[in-house]
Amino acid sequence: MKKVAFHTLGCKVNQYETQAMGELFEKEGYEIVSDEEVADVYVINTCTVTNVGDKKSRQFIRRAKRNNEEAIIAVVGCYAQTAPKEVLAIEGVNIVIGTNERNKIVEAVENCSTEEKISLVDDIMKVKQFEEMSIVDVKDKTRAFLKIQEGCNQYCTYCIIPYARGPIRSRGPLEIVEEVETLVQKGFKEVVLTGIHVASYGKDRSDGTDLIHILKQVNGAQGLERIRLSSLEPTLFTDDFLRELSQLDKICDHFHLSLQSGCNATLKRMNRKYTAEEYKEIAGRIRKVYPEVALTTDVIVGFPGETEEEFNTTYEFIKDIGFSEIHVFKYSPRTGTPASKYKEQVDGLTKHYRSEKLIDLGEKMKNQYRGQFVGKERKVLFEAISKENKAYMEGYTDNYLKVLVPASEVVEGELTNVVLKELKEEYILGEKK
Repeated sequence: MKKVAFHTLGCKVNQYETQAMGELFEKEGYEIVSDEEVADVYVINTCTVTNVGDKKSRQFIRRAKRNNEEAIIAVVGCYAQTAPKEVLAIEGVNIVIGTNERNKIVEAVENCSTEEKISLVDDIMKVKQFEEMSIVDVKDKTRAFLKIQEGCNQYCTYCIIPYARGPIRSRGPLEIVEEVETLVQKGFKEVVLTGIHVASYGKDRSDGTDLIHILKQVNGAQGLERIRLSSLEPTLFTDDFLRELSQLDKICDHFHLSLQSGCNATLKRMNRKYTAEEYKEIAGRIRKVYPEVALTTDVIVGFPGETEEEFNTTYEFIKDIGFSEIHVFKYSPRTGTPASKYKEQVDGLTKHYRSEKLIDLGEKMKNQYRGQFVGKERKVLFEAISKENKAYMEGYTDNYLKVLVPASEVVEGELTNVVLKELKEEYILGEKK
């Protein structure tokens, strides 16, 4: 039996796509092994969000070749899409596939020798169809990621993704519902709908199907308990969208609303499509419908031209909103994006200081949010034995609170009523109701 190993960098979408490619290999009789083992084929699913992502991809390509000099090495994904010639020129690389045609990977591997170099990278800007890559045998046991959308039309000035993933393409509603039903039959209680820009689902379709239509259909799946959404554009949350969303009983009380900056001048340089005032109004609108909602977000510090005053404006804005968690990123110039050419680049020391300050604020907000649920009862979907303490099972509430309960009291994969008892640094201790 031939062996294939995968190494995945980057986002949840990449992880989904790796698993889908893994199933294609398994159907042809391959055994999937760890990327540290000797394999006949190594598939590196790359990320290109930052120049560091490209560097990590190159490092693993070299490592794979050291594992087995006779192996076929296939490099796929965003880095392969944006720099196919550069990737193909790396010693040891045999096959380069971008962010389309990945369903041809097994055929390409089977028809390639270790002396050959093959590129299947096409012009992603001309691709109009969603590449169907479903997963039948999800390795996780409780929460399944399901890709419903591809591409992005936003063109934020710091981001290479529209060039790596191409224009928006939406997966067919029938295929989405079929995959949800398959997942439910396998015992899954929660699905996470993901994509490159989920909020734009349906905007490329002529039949009027949009994200709320899909959510209604998925909500109707018998046996499914929860629907979680990956990162969303705040402008999605209109009054109409929220009104219809609130009628769906399986939607999780947790939304990740991308922010990036709380300063209008910075947002404008970033080419974000909202103002700080609009964002605040949207957050308030959501909280009226979902009073206990977990609002999480991403923030970039040290974007070119960000003055101390602009940063302080962002800091106060984030403090005012009161997120349950924030992910802080230091701006990293990405070659090929407009922002990388901006003259007023912020120095590394300033970025570090601003990052630390926001991380500290984020921790305080996180604890403040979690603290209000101590003593309350919530449903928890238990996922696995805790890495912190093997005597406990860990799981998540619908509003994404990590909860630990003695393993003897609960069953993996089951939704259980839990009283939240004690706040710890990274989780809440609870007991079964």
